[in-house]
Amino acid sequence: MRLAAPLLAGVVLVLGMGTARAGYDEDTFIRKSIPAYAIPTPARGAPPADTVIGALRPYRIRKGDTLIDLARYYDLGMNEIAEANPGIDPWVPPVGATILLPTAWVLPCCTYEGIVVNIPEMRLFYYRHSPGDPHTTIVYTYPVGLGRDDWRTPSGKFKVRGKTVNPQWNIPESIRQEHIKERDDPRKFIPGGDPENPLGKYRMELTLPLYGIHGTDIPWGVGMQVSHGCVRLYPEDIERLFPLVPVGTAGEFVYQPVKVGTRAGAVYVEVHRDIYGYAPALYREASVALERARLGARADRDRLLAALEDLSGVPMRISPEPDEPAPASAQSVPVAPTEVSHDGAPHPDKEQAGND
Repeated sequence: MRLAAPLLAGVVLVLGMGTARAGYDEDTFIRKSIPAYAIPTPARGAPPADTVIGALRPYRIRKGDTLIDLARYYDLGMNEIAEANPGIDPWVPPVGATILLPTAWVLPCCTYEGIVVNIPEMRLFYYRHSPGDPHTTIVYTYPVGLGRDDWRTPSGKFKVRGKTVNPQWNIPESIRQEHIKERDDPRKFIPGGDPENPLGKYRMELTLPLYGIHGTDIPWGVGMQVSHGCVRLYPEDIERLFPLVPVGTAGEFVYQPVKVGTRAGAVYVEVHRDIYGYAPALYREASVALERARLGARADRDRLLAALEDLSGVPMRISPEPDEPAPASAQSVPVAPTEVSHDGAPHPDKEQAGND
């Protein structure tokens, strides 16, 4: 029996089975529904009352489905749907099988304003005060593609310094030399609107040198490490996010393979692969996160260990269920002696930036 229960109980009957149809085209994706989430605006420097949003959903595979199409239709990255459904062939999933759509997330710590991109999760969160209601914050969240292992997306704070429709891609010389070597392509730029332009139709320029948040010419790369460091969104996602974000918006790239949060009094942990190898001790990451959130005494060690081993990227409950007797072996999670600082994470000023 799995000790760390996913955030699914009480959800299946409400949401039912997913209803996406097999046979997708660009118009299907443009018209897809992308939910936003309302939370009470937290006090400055404090977390929201609840830090888990969304709900997990089951989906029964139909003929013609692929996990690649389902990920995009339900606004997930390829990493998210694959990690939540290990062993399922992404191109030919078995017809009739029920998979899990991991459409629930723990909010990253500890900023709840502006843009936050959690690198190991490959997901962007945007916090915006509800128009006319400063007591309510709307959370928008989208999967992203990030930098390859040899062009890692760095941690760091930034501001949005500009926004461009149909941006021209001026190819950095290092990438141009890569293109010449790999496919004999000597172009120095690709004009805006060109179907081969990796920036897509919309780009937000950042104060981090040469980094941006933009669309893509290869949607299947969302949820993968495919860029030269920049943040790529599905075309339909960047089209919706672009007008919401004013120039001057603050943001941050964070590296949190383990996130902890609460909903309705229960404690959850969400664990992702350490894609760049900056946080090899996930238990230590979890204990630090729990102590920072002051939740260590409410977390069951056995449930936490099960969630860390699971590595599904799905929020897993690690506090006891209501009226559940604590097992004899249950222990609260010990506090890590020191704060984790990912010294291996490159600072943008020291890393060769890619601008795509």
